[in-house]
Amino acid sequence: MDVVKAVLEKHQKELDKYKPITVEKHLECRLDVGTLLITDPNDLEDRQLANDKEEYLAALTRDNTQLLVNAIWELPTERVDESIVAKLPEPTTVLPRLRKPPGPRPLTKWEQFAKEKGITKKKKDKKTYDDVLDKWVPTYGFKRAEAEKDKEWVLEVPQNADPNTDMFQKKIDLRNEKVAKNEIQRMKNIVRAKKMDVPRSGYLGPEAASSNQLLTAVTVAKSSTASVGKFQSKLPKEKEARGLGVKELIPGGKRKASHISAQPEREANLDLIKSVLNKKPKLDVEKAIQLQKQDERLEREAEGNKPAKKGKKGGGKGSRKAVGKKPKGHQGQRAPGKKGQAGRKRR
Repeated sequence: MDVVKAVLEKHQKELDKYKPITVEKHLECRLDVGTLLITDPNDLEDRQLANDKEEYLAALTRDNTQLLVNAIWELPTERVDESIVAKLPEPTTVLPRLRKPPGPRPLTKWEQFAKEKGITKKKKDKKTYDDVLDKWVPTYGFKRAEAEKDKEWVLEVPQNADPNTDMFQKKIDLRNEKVAKNEIQRMKNIVRAKKMDVPRSGYLGPEAASSNQLLTAVTVAKSSTASVGKFQSKLPKEKEARGLGVKELIPGGKRKASHISAQPEREANLDLIKSVLNKKPKLDVEKAIQLQKQDERLEREAEGNKPAKKGKKGGGKGSRKAVGKKPKGHQGQRAPGKKGQAGRKRR
């Protein structure tokens, strides 16, 4: 009996793993098979939710999913590539969107040309046979690049090229140039799809679409060199942007003009030397006379304040005669009109 009981318990455990597909609900759930959405209006069991939250939510989710699967199996089915497929009906629930749904992708310039000319694109094979490597190599992908390295392990240097030229690096540069060109073309396709003007020099953004703004950008670029655009070459009929000052070249500051000129350095130095040697000083006659009179007055004052030496004949009288009175007037000059009076006193 113990063996029979053990077998029955084991069988019951296996049955518990596979629950029945029938699910009973107090209120019928709302199903939207088109969007694979089910809404359960029944209330949650607070006691079961408090006792074992994870197990209760897992069982509730399983029952609702079972109802959704049952509704899908009621749809008409068909077999596609050994698989049973059900066609979903139109959705009935309106889901809000932040933005409008994306429209069809605009055609590129090549796709539009191919459509007009009726050119059809053939699907490439994933692998092609290479006669040089004598094996099948991928048509694209990283393994394709490895196959190219094995194939082109040596490159020929042209006769007109430098024998020390790295042909492998040159090939990489050409490839990078093609990638950049394709990127520019892709940006042009995006701008063309949005019906915006595209400059001939490439897409510089919507703000640089006009000719005046492009001219301003060119002028700023040429003036951004160390010589402030002094040695930048110009086109035959190239115009310069108007209203563009030095302040606009560097935002928030001023830029001084360059001291570099187009004149050769030897000629510029010779002109500087000639200008220094041939420069004649400007003589101010009145200022020179005033300075001369001031020097003479200072010399006389220095002689008058000089003490007399003793032990020399006639030293005292001679010194007094030599000193005399201080001259009156401006800068040691005798005032006019008093000359006669002085002469009469001496007589």
